Amino acid sequence: MPSIPPLPYFRGPAKSPTPLPRIPVPTARAIVDCAVYIDGMRLPGHFTHQAALQEVRDRGEGFVWLGLHDPDEAQMTDIAQTFGLHALAVEDAVHAHQRPKLERYDDTLVLVMRPVAYHEHELNSVSEIVETGELMIFTGRDFVVAVRHGEHSGLAAVRKDLEGDPERLRLGPSAVLHAIADYVVDNYLEVVQSIEDDIDEMEEEVFTPRSKVAVESIYQLKREVVELRRAVGPLAIPLQVLSQNTNLPLPKEVRRYFRDVADHHTTVADRIVDFDESLGALINAALAKIAVQQNTDMRKISAWVAIAAVPTMIAGIYGMNFEHMPELKTSWGYPAIWVIILTICTSLYVVFHRNNWL
Repeated sequence: MPSIPPLPYFRGPAKSPTPLPRIPVPTARAIVDCAVYIDGMRLPGHFTHQAALQEVRDRGEGFVWLGLHDPDEAQMTDIAQTFGLHALAVEDAVHAHQRPKLERYDDTLVLVMRPVAYHEHELNSVSEIVETGELMIFTGRDFVVAVRHGEHSGLAAVRKDLEGDPERLRLGPSAVLHAIADYVVDNYLEVVQSIEDDIDEMEEEVFTPRSKVAVESIYQLKREVVELRRAVGPLAIPLQVLSQNTNLPLPKEVRRYFRDVADHHTTVADRIVDFDESLGALINAALAKIAVQQNTDMRKISAWVAIAAVPTMIAGIYGMNFEHMPELKTSWGYPAIWVIILTICTSLYVVFHRNNWL
């Protein structure tokens, strides 16, 4: 009796492996500094963000200044629950890539800025001259939470300067907001000055006679200026609002300080516009110079071709091996041909040289 073949075995759809549970990173890992300031002075000791806020509210005076660097969603949610930050602003703080802006959630102001840093470089098609980061400042009645993204947007220098000026710190969180904005805009001025030096070097290179022009370098610098303009330009409206809107929870004295920051920002923005126009003109000048150089090269090539054509033509005529060419039978034929060739070639050279073709 024939054996019955076994039934085929079908496997079900492959199951993806169960992802490992994500281990939450403590909020303290994202905290750069957390301090309590009372009457313009920093309290000694180390505080967690919860303990710092509790200390301030128990005393009924002072404020907390909390600095964060690249927090993840869980860490930022913990901070938001402690300080009562709005969920939309928290989402922006985690994902970054925001345009400079100013928003208000009840008594909390949220200012987004784009700090920039200048890198010493040799211009080429891939070099990065201007690096941008992101800085989001939450300012409440008794706290300042600074969330930064990027390695060059540190605020240690701002904190150190303010701690050396208790009078300003007595103005509260708004003084910290102004100091950070002033610091960012002052960095804009430094970066703009460095870019201006680059443009001056390029102008000298383009307008130096017989110099080689790398148009790609000019395009690269123009691209970096565009990136700088995107980081700087949108901040104008937030600074204007901070300096003029009397409905914001800012002391009058701090609003006056913001007017000075807004003036500096206007100076930076105007210079960036000038850079864009200068680089556009520089590109046109460089392309025109290249076209002139190519035209000069073509004229030289054409002149030498014309000179070389004379002996080529004469040699071609007398190389046709006709029998009835009387010059071939004379004793003066060979030197006469050389005299004719040299005379015509010399005449052509003189004419081309006088017309700046050679």
